Amino acid sequence: MATLSDIKRRITSVKSTQQITKAMKMVAAAKLRKAQQRLMDARPYAQGLETILGHVAAQQDSGSHPLLEVREPENILYLVISSDRGLCGSFNANVNRRAQAEVDAHGDDVGTKLVTFGRKGSEFFTRREYAIQERFVNLLNDLEFSHAIITSNLLQKLYTSGEFDRVYAVHNWFKSAGTQEVLVKQLLPVEPNAPAAEDESHFQSVGFLYEPNPKAILDTIIPKNLNIQIWRMLLESYAAEQAARMVAMDSATDNAQEMIYQLSLSYNKARQAAITTEISEIVGGAEALQG
Repeated sequence: MATLSDIKRRITSVKSTQQITKAMKMVAAAKLRKAQQRLMDARPYAQGLETILGHVAAQQDSGSHPLLEVREPENILYLVISSDRGLCGSFNANVNRRAQAEVDAHGDDVGTKLVTFGRKGSEFFTRREYAIQERFVNLLNDLEFSHAIITSNLLQKLYTSGEFDRVYAVHNWFKSAGTQEVLVKQLLPVEPNAPAAEDESHFQSVGFLYEPNPKAILDTIIPKNLNIQIWRMLLESYAAEQAARMVAMDSATDNAQEMIYQLSLSYNKARQAAITTEISEIVGGAEALQG
């Protein structure tokens, strides 16, 4: 049975842990606000660029640009976006397991490799001896648009060289502070979203002119769109990570409070038992002296 000093030591330890989790929750909340602002700024531009790409690509055939070319998938590359740090609940486990399931689903019929963005994903797949083409680690805490460009350029090079026939991204999608969703999106070949019928009718009716020509526009807008979409995915994942960490640390703080309450009850019971024993010993000794 634990002694009073043991219980008191555990209470002190849990209180110290509670202070840490509370501080981490506050830090995650502050980072989440900044991440949300960056994400909300990027989303309209990314969506608008995809819309423009869909309109322009609708005027061209699929072979008009190397990144639109569709090939039989013999080798597939997955970009897996995780985090560099833990203590964020099931955030990393969800995206890593989804990516693992996607790769394993191909079996031996298709060659698969990974590009991992985030240390947790790199460690997960390294331990399981999956083939990793490239690793990007310790970048998320100081995330810059240049990181998206570097990643995009690598994926474009691997695709246009014919080394891979499909490129997918597996990442967490930020829906709200309490909800994240793991998505799998095809990056290459680029699949322009077909414009809605009414939008396309309006697009044609106003008589847009292409300068210098649709092909030149595609040569510029397709790589730029890939840069922006990867940047958006990184921002989505980072915001989702901070939200998951905030929720996890809030839960840990509440659990610590419950543990302190239970330990305090145990301490009081043990203290009362010790006092009762001492009183009984004093009374017994007094009676023995009187006898």
